[in-house]
Amino acid sequence: ILILLLTGLVAGCYWNSLSCGFVFDDVSAILDNKDLRPSTPLRNLFLNDFWGTPMAEERSHKSYRPLTVLTFRLNYLFTELSAASYHLLNVVLHAVVCVLFLRVCRLFLDKTSSLVAALLFAVHPIHTEAVTGVVGRAELLSSIFLLAAFLAYTKSTSADHSIVWAPIALTVVLVAAATLCKEQGITVVGICCVHEVFVAQGFTLPMLLDTLRQVLRGKDGFPYALLQTLLKLIVLVISTLLLVIIRVQVIQSQLPVFTRFDNPAAVSPTPTRQMTFNYLLPVNAWLLLNPSELCCDWTMGTIPLVESILDLRNLATLVFYIVLGLLAYHSLRHRHSSAKTVIMALSLIVLPFIPASNLFFPVGFVVAERVLYVPSMGFCVLVAHGFKIVSHLKKISWLMIGVLLTTHAVKTFNRNWDWESEYTLFTSALKVNKNNAKLWNNVGHALENQNNYARALQYFLQATRVQPDDIGAHMNVGRTYKNLNKSKEAEDAYLVAKSLMPQVIPGKKYATRVAPNHLNVYINLANLIRANESRLEEADQLYRQAISMRPDFKQAYISRGELLLKMNKLTEARDAYLRALELDRTNADLWYNLAIVNIEMKDPSEALKNFNHALELNPRHKLALFNSALLMQESGEPKFWPEANRRFLTYVEEEPEDANGYFNLGMLAMDANENTAAERWMRKAIDLHAGFRSALFNLALLYSQSKREIEALPVLDELLRHHPEHIKGLILKGDILMNHKKDTHGAKICFERILRMDPTNVQGKHNLCVVYFEERDLPRAERCLEETLALAPNEEYVRRHLSIVRSKMAAMSAAGQPLTSAEGATITESLDSSQSDKRTKGKSSKEIKDIEKKRAAALKRLEEIERILSGD
Repeated sequence: ILILLLTGLVAGCYWNSLSCGFVFDDVSAILDNKDLRPSTPLRNLFLNDFWGTPMAEERSHKSYRPLTVLTFRLNYLFTELSAASYHLLNVVLHAVVCVLFLRVCRLFLDKTSSLVAALLFAVHPIHTEAVTGVVGRAELLSSIFLLAAFLAYTKSTSADHSIVWAPIALTVVLVAAATLCKEQGITVVGICCVHEVFVAQGFTLPMLLDTLRQVLRGKDGFPYALLQTLLKLIVLVISTLLLVIIRVQVIQSQLPVFTRFDNPAAVSPTPTRQMTFNYLLPVNAWLLLNPSELCCDWTMGTIPLVESILDLRNLATLVFYIVLGLLAYHSLRHRHSSAKTVIMALSLIVLPFIPASNLFFPVGFVVAERVLYVPSMGFCVLVAHGFKIVSHLKKISWLMIGVLLTTHAVKTFNRNWDWESEYTLFTSALKVNKNNAKLWNNVGHALENQNNYARALQYFLQATRVQPDDIGAHMNVGRTYKNLNKSKEAEDAYLVAKSLMPQVIPGKKYATRVAPNHLNVYINLANLIRANESRLEEADQLYRQAISMRPDFKQAYISRGELLLKMNKLTEARDAYLRALELDRTNADLWYNLAIVNIEMKDPSEALKNFNHALELNPRHKLALFNSALLMQESGEPKFWPEANRRFLTYVEEEPEDANGYFNLGMLAMDANENTAAERWMRKAIDLHAGFRSALFNLALLYSQSKREIEALPVLDELLRHHPEHIKGLILKGDILMNHKKDTHGAKICFERILRMDPTNVQGKHNLCVVYFEERDLPRAERCLEETLALAPNEEYVRRHLSIVRSKMAAMSAAGQPLTSAEGATITESLDSSQSDKRTKGKSSKEIKDIEKKRAAALKRLEEIERILSGD
């Protein structure tokens, strides 16, 4: 019943989170993380950080959480990027944590107090970031294994007080699993140690010190109970050290690079750094006590630095340490159950928080609500213990707890709506804190994603006013001006950002002093100015400057390669991409870009190899699929056609609205003489793209080659309606009208249109000559062919046709027949007919029929008109 109660309460508080999308860090961890895709090898999860960046790279955050990423991958496997499924699993995991927490509480609280602690934990608003934010799953999974490890460890002592090793071994495994979900999972070892010494063995601090004193003086040997405790703790500590060593090896002994904007106190001098970091402890405690003003981002100027010892905020730090000290003093000096409850509550608060406290090493944030997920367990235990103490005031105590649970549940439910979208999340944060430039930037990004560049610009400009030295804000301003087609203002903003970059100090590695994404100012500025053809060298200089500052800056090589390709410096472009591939051979886009360079260098075989490399890394890389298939098609080798067809089919699955994919499938089918399939694909392309020039022409050509010339005419009419200047379409239409419809007038209009657009067009000119011949206007046909021969003196067929016309004219002159008719084709035909009667007088009907057949065939087509149409 209690499990159902907890689960129902969690569902009631968090059901609206299912309507939320991917926001804030979810974008990097889910949408942009290639490790979630089934095409990525599973081993990559154990080589990359939480965000999909190789751990070896300096830009990696060094957050090694492969088991958490594995659950994201399972989500993707079943529902791909449906946000609801990710949120649903988070809610389920939170319910599991609540149930496990209830079991833990029962170890040192009565049933009622345990239930109060678990209920408060279930509804506490501080958990919305961990539960409703998808990346908070790291906290949820780590907490499950942390609590399970603790519960397992509590079973390591048998009824006769001997050691049971199986639970200890299970504890070590669960600790490792917790750590692979999130780093703070390892702190459960400290919680186990506290439990073993002060709860299981019942030591107080004075007793422990006295026992150690006696042992050191040699008065007594180690008590058996103490030896057992030491043995268990040694096993735990050694296991922990091994995990720490492995973890250090994974991050290659490098801490992540954070900027002063992420954590201003981390780069502040003494004593500002120490006073500020210590002040953050009461700030976090206040968020647990009064979670009324929650904010998704506490970086930058959210909490001003404590720069003076006279700063009144130091009083809050002092009060915090006094309260913590009094609680610790009370719990460590007494053996009663209350003391044991308090010491376990303090261990749950303090130990899991240490990695995020900034006290021992800097982290990439000032305050983060999600890291209070486990510490809040200790807080809930303290509240429940306080409830137990005042439980004799039954009505008042239950009323207080009822009000607390209700207000927290309502706050949690309402807080979930803030996570619905990035815009709602960051605007809600701005209501709490207006001194954080990152929040202004993020609202700007949300508006930018909606293509609302004008409003986005206002937020980015406000970010530069709040934090004038924020390089990223000035870069955002520049990018937005560029999107608004204000190139001059964009360049000015980028130049301001560039001027804020740290200066090169001789002998000091530049890369360690700058955030990798800030170097993008050089890329963005170069990308902007290279639109001006006269400034290409200037853009190249910026790329080279970025590379000199950071030789492993992959994006600089990529962008420089694109520029060099534009400058037709193909060898240098190839070298730039090869250098980028040395830094990242798993980047499909790089292999694709290199293939494009190979095509420009007239090396199709090497291009195809590199396209194939890109497709090995990303089998659904759309551009690689399309261009490699096109390359295979254009090779003219039938052995490549089946694979080209497969790639085009995959491409249209990815881009079902792109007519070009269907058109090229149609061209492949035409090459393979699969006319039915070709017609189907061409029709599909035309349906998607009305007036598709090449598809319309090739469909008409397909009909013509399939002896379906009449069906080609409406297709050609549509082609010429959209593209009246299409010369090859006019030639084909004229040919069909003259040879199949016997419409010499229509054919003549087509060929005359061609010559109006291009008087030197040999094909159009020659076909017009044929029309004159069909119309029996032999002198005009002769003059026309002479003009055509002057345009193309090497065309033998023109010379041959001219000879035929002249021979015909000579024969008719000798027979005394007129060489032309002023009345046109109809009169010519009637005259022709009468002449034929005169010529054939006295011959048999069979002979007459044979002569008429031969003449009709000769006039139908002097010769099959050469179609130089395949290049369209």
